[in-house]
This record gives sequence, structure tokens and C-alpha cells, in this order.
Amino acid sequence: MSLNACIDLPPTYQVSVETVDGRGFTTAEIAESCASKIVEVADNADPLVKAQAYAFKNDIVKVIEYYMKEVVKSERTTICNAITNAGHKNLSELIRRL
Repeated sequence: MSLNACIDLPPTYQVSVETVDGRGFTTAEIAESCASKIVEVADNADPLVKAQAYAFKNDIVKVIEYYMKEVVKSERTTICNAITNAGHKNLSELIRRL
């Protein structure tokens, strides 16, 4: 089976790859990456507009990171409950403490 797909992208489209070694990405790293996709500032933008855009981006990073941390806690609760319900309370407690 093969899949052929074409996507028309503007010539200025850029692809970037981010990696970490020996761990997953932190919520701060993902929030920063996400905010960079949401807020872009042109190099030749007015300095006042640039400053305002960067301030907005920093606020967006904080909001994204907060809610990502909430997702992590919620997912961990779901996993711990499933492991407890499967009869592995000790393992569940170890995971909860991470």
C-alpha cells in the first residue's frame, strides 16, 4: 500500500525539527514551541509593535504551559486509576509520585 499526497505550501514555508536526548519534552519547551507557531514577529516590524508582540508571546507561553501542566496531572490521575483498578495499587502509587 502506498499513499501519495500533495500539499501546496508557500515557498516561504519552513519546517523545523526539535529533539531532546534521554527524556521527553518539558511543558515549558512545548509551550515555547507552540507559542512560536501562534505568534510570529517580522524582523522589520516597528520596534513598538515588536515589543508588544513579544510581550504577548511571553503571556501565551505562560497560559499554554499552565494548561499543559493541568493536562499532565489529569492524565496521570487517569493512568493511576486504571492501574489501581487493574489491581496494582503499589505501582499506581509510584507513578502518582512522579
